[in-house]
Amino acid sequence: MNAIDLLKADHERVKAILTQLSESTERAVKKRTELLGKLEMEITLHTKLEEEILYPAFKEAGSKEQDIMYYEAKEEHRTVDSLVLPDLKNTDPATPEFSGRVKVVKELLEHHIEEEESEMFPQAKKLLGNAKLNELGAQMEAMKADYKKSSLTGLAA
Repeated sequence: MNAIDLLKADHERVKAILTQLSESTERAVKKRTELLGKLEMEITLHTKLEEEILYPAFKEAGSKEQDIMYYEAKEEHRTVDSLVLPDLKNTDPATPEFSGRVKVVKELLEHHIEEEESEMFPQAKKLLGNAKLNELGAQMEAMKADYKKSSLTGLAA
């Protein structure tokens, strides 16, 4: 699968989880906790795929405009990974505060996804071409398989 298609499929999974989370109620503590765990796993792996595989290739193939896009996308990842997601994880899922934080995470991620899909990905297609995107996609699939294997091994230990 080509890298862009793989990342777009990830985006759809993340958006579906966010929708379920935002539609859940304060009584659905167990469901919210499970969804938050899924969201964190998806985002962690997705960020790793983008930052270790697609973004460097995109930056290398581009010019100053792509450099700016690269650093903006990385900063959006950092904001979610270091600030927003940890805050959400430390919030009681049975509270209105949790609902408010979910809304903010959803808006941030949807904005980030929209920018990637409407600006970065079309440029990446032009700059990198199908052969390179297929090669990057294969690297991503291998990284995903390794990540899932190590996650399962970590759970079994």
